[in-house]
Order: sequence, then structure tokens, then C-alpha cells
Amino acid sequence: MPAPYDAVLLIAFGGPDRMSDVRPFLANVLRGRRVPPERIEEVVRHYEVFDGHSPLAELTGRQAEALRADLAARGSPLPVYIGMRNWTPYLHETLARMRGEGVRRALGIVLAPHRSYSSWDQYLDNVAEARERVGAEAPTVDFLPPWFDHPGFIEAQADRVAAALEAVPAAQRWDTPLIFTAHSIPAAMAARSPYVVQLTTSAGLVAARLTHARWSVAYQSRSGDPGTPWLEPDVTAMIRGLARQAAAAVVAVPIGFVCDHIEVLYDLDTEARAAAREVGVAFHRAGTVMDHPAFIRMLGDLVRAGAAG
Repeated sequence: MPAPYDAVLLIAFGGPDRMSDVRPFLANVLRGRRVPPERIEEVVRHYEVFDGHSPLAELTGRQAEALRADLAARGSPLPVYIGMRNWTPYLHETLARMRGEGVRRALGIVLAPHRSYSSWDQYLDNVAEARERVGAEAPTVDFLPPWFDHPGFIEAQADRVAAALEAVPAAQRWDTPLIFTAHSIPAAMAARSPYVVQLTTSAGLVAARLTHARWSVAYQSRSGDPGTPWLEPDVTAMIRGLARQAAAAVVAVPIGFVCDHIEVLYDLDTEARAAAREVGVAFHRAGTVMDHPAFIRMLGDLVRAGAAG
């Protein structure tokens, strides 16, 4: 590889391994934020459903292994590391390991499709803080650009949606609403970022690839001060509204997430599914892109392009 990069760093949110980790993990997530105690206890109960375990670390590991294999197969072998914002392996731990293994300059990939402060820019700040913590000879990290409209991402997500639609009776399939979801963020933060535009663009491209006309965007997993405006509509409110429009089924598409973790497994598979059941709507959920070959190939393309300058 011609450019002087000697590693790739996948950067993700992090998640607890067991119930004893949940409160320390949430303390990391919420540091500096005003979140009502009752909201924190509600999230703890979400994790209890899964014995405190988030699969995010394992799934990110699968993505790293797949990317490593893709790069090697195309003649561009590079080690692929994982660093997390809120749990192990913390970014500073990974950067220290990278330094010890001789890495000097890495390409960083933020594993979030749509850019806002909390979904993208905060990770850049976190990496800078981690480098300062590691100190002398901490690896330099250059970041790849957003990929919300990259054909590989769109292909992978469209495949996941098509698979979910197969579970809908054929006669209903063409008119079944697709609800593209992403993490809600404060409205003021959204106004300062391309988050909504990028999310809507991704959703529209996936729907167009499937030639599926009935789709909309909703939000999930809001937190924080109840008095602060956040992006709406909430996915459960949208499901109820679609029930009033006589929708027989819906397909939720977590396009704002690249792997299944608690905010997908609970907020969609548990909470949104229950809301659909209450109003008599069949609920289907498309998979996240995870290690879909088109998504991994896209990451490989981005790494190779970035390394080529």
C-alpha cells in the first residue's frame, strides 16, 4: 500500500458485558449530561432483559475480522483494531496497544452512518483525548469521510430490508410501510449538523433501490431532559399512526445503526414490537448491515482509497 498507514481503527460506542457493568457503563455514557434518575433506571431495566450483555463488542469484532480479510484478499493487508468510547476496549487502551505494536499512523472509521456531534464529531474529540492520554508516540489517526450514501452501504441495507419483506404476505408487500429509524438527538444539535439530511438521503436511496414507494423516517432511543426538544416522531408513535391508516404490517429499518445492540434489540425488537402488537400491526425488523459482504467491501474500498491519498 503506497501511503504510510499501518493500521485501521474501527471506532464504536461500546457496551457492557454483564449486569455489574451496566451502571458504570451508563455513568460513562451520561457523564456531563442532565438525565433524570428515573430514565437511568429505565435503561438499566432494558439491559436486565439481556442479563446486562450488549453484543456490540462481538459484532464489531466480526466486522473487524471481515475487513481484515477483505484487505488481505485484495493485496492491502493491514491490522484492524477496535476502540470504544464508553467501555472496553477503551480508545486509550487500544491506542496504547497500537503504539506498543509499532503502529504510527492509522485510518479511523467512525461506525456511524450519519453525522452529528454525538454520532460523529464527539468520537473525533474522544480520539484526540485518548491520544493525549497515551502520550508520546501515540499513533496519529486520520478519519475517513462519511459514507451514508455510499452504494455499498445502500446495497447492504437494501438486502436486509428485502429479506424482512419476504416475511410479509406477497399481496401486502408492495404497500407495507418501511420505517427507517435512527437514534434521536436534541433538535438543537440536529440543526447544527447534516444528520437529518444524511439520514433521509440514506433512507430514500434504499427505498429507491427496492422501488418501494411507501417509506418514512422516525427516531428511537431518546434520552436526556424531557423538557428538551428532540427529533420526532418516535417510532412507536409512527406505528400507532400507521395503524390508524389501516396498515396491516410495518418493517422497521434501523439504518442509523451498523450492528444489533441493545438500542436495536430492546427499543425495536421489544418496545416497538409491543406497540405494534397493541394496535394489531404485524411487526418486522430488517437487519442492520453488520458484516454484510457489500458493507465490508465498502469499508475496504474506503480504506484503500484513503490510503492512496
